[in-house]
Amino acid sequence: MKDSVVVITGATSGIGAVAAMRLAERGARIIFVARDPIRGTETLEKLHRLAPNLEHRMFIADLGSVADTRRVAADIAAAESRIDILINNAGTMLDRRIITPEGLELTFALNHMAYFVLTEGLLHRLVASAPSRIVNTASSVHKGAKLNFADLQGLESPDALSAYGRSKLCNILFTRELARRLAGTGVTANCLHPGFVATRIAANMGGIVRLINPIVSLFATSPEGGAETIIYLASSPEVEGVTGQYFYRCSPMAPSAGAQDDAVAARLWEESERLASQIPRQSA
Repeated sequence: MKDSVVVITGATSGIGAVAAMRLAERGARIIFVARDPIRGTETLEKLHRLAPNLEHRMFIADLGSVADTRRVAADIAAAESRIDILINNAGTMLDRRIITPEGLELTFALNHMAYFVLTEGLLHRLVASAPSRIVNTASSVHKGAKLNFADLQGLESPDALSAYGRSKLCNILFTRELARRLAGTGVTANCLHPGFVATRIAANMGGIVRLINPIVSLFATSPEGGAETIIYLASSPEVEGVTGQYFYRCSPMAPSAGAQDDAVAARLWEESERLASQIPRQSA
């Protein structure tokens, strides 16, 4: 990883923090996006202590906002002449439906649209830096999900928890279509299930989920274990040239049949592009 430039989201806690630190230990320069400046500064200080000779950088953005994600992608692209690895890892799980000021359901906006918009904004840098890699954190909970393009964000559904499963299905379909579109460019795109990991992702949950989460977490994989596949996909020579795959425990595996539907993947891309285009760009 020496001299590699890694852009990562969700790096201030959980598996993202572990992945960022481990890749920095291997010589990568880490560029991360944080929402909270305080937690972001703490992460940046840890990176500098770990690898003091590398110019790690922090960018502040709300990835639940398409406009702000688009803005931070442009800022990173302007600041970095090359990007070797992009890791889309930030995500949330909610116990209720929240609509963002841009009119998007928040789980869909943060867990899927942020991946789509950030990747689109950095793609020219990744292609110019090829061979390069894109790694997307998905989840096995996609297996119970289906997309309804008449209500893609589940705005008419009262079941906010199912929004998480749909967003993780979107991650896999997005990876599949991205890999198809990047064929021949030298940029690979893969996604992964990190396992059931004890992280902050349930911090926004209320009721019974918040009450039982400390107990359930006793049986969960550590963030170190959950980060292994991210680190593997970002750094291992074994996956050089491998693209469009879904991994678990550093091995490819088949996702659900619905996650392998190329027509649905292409439709999701078109709908995501349409939704993003409807949101005005931030003024300079």
